This record gives sequence, structure tokens and C-alpha cells, in this order.
Amino acid sequence: MRATSTFTVSDFTPTESPSTIGDQPMIITAASSGLSYMTKTFTGQLSGSSVTWFLGALNQQTGAGSYAALEAIEAELAGRAGTFNVVHAASTSGQDRFDEHFAIVPGSGTGELAGISGSGELRIDPDGTHHFDLEYAFED
Repeated sequence: MRATSTFTVSDFTPTESPSTIGDQPMIITAASSGLSYMTKTFTGQLSGSSVTWFLGALNQQTGAGSYAALEAIEAELAGRAGTFNVVHAASTSGQDRFDEHFAIVPGSGTGELAGISGSGELRIDPDGTHHFDLEYAFED
């Protein structure tokens, strides 16, 4: 089955990076890295909200970078309500998107969404509209 939705980000909160981890000083590269938390609202065939842990590295001069995210979603999908996780990641050289990964975390579904599995993609239109597309199935 396939579900398409759009989403908006209602909060994006960067965390402060530590200067050390244990006795090890942070390693500085050309791509600044950091962890942020964000909340999203979904409308469409998937409707609900999510909280996302977003880890990224971005070269501010070139726009090149990568991110990885773990998202906890509470939503209604195909008339079923519950929660599940997705993990997604991608890279950019500044003008593109590549090495994309997007999967529903196995065994993460609850409520009527228990047993959900699948994959998906994030798309951004030229006007800035963000899409969240799922290919999913339920265990019988």
C-alpha cells in the first residue's frame, strides 16, 4: 500500500554540542555537526505528528552535508491509529540529494499500526512543500 502526505515543521531546536566527550575533545571538520530535535505535523493519507532526533553535518560554505534521523510518529494511516518509528538519511553536494535511506523501524508499531513495515521517501517541491511518502504493509 502507498500513502502520500505533506508535513510542516513546527519546532526545530538545536542542542548545544559538548566541547568534549569523556576525555576526548570534539573533532572539528569542515562540516559542522550537531543534534537537533524537531516536531512535525502530517496531513494527507498519513495524518498526525512526530518528534524527530536529527543529526547532521553541513559545510556552511558549500552547502554539502549529510543527515540521519530517527522519527517517532503518532498518526492515523488507512483508518488505523497508533505509533511507529522511521529512520531516514540522505546526503547533498549542495544542489542535490543522494544516498537516501528511509525505512519503517521493524517491530516499532503500536495500537492498530502494530505489525507495520515498509519504506519511503521525503521529497521537497521547488516551492518548499515537504512530502512524506510511504510504501507499507501490515503483518497478517
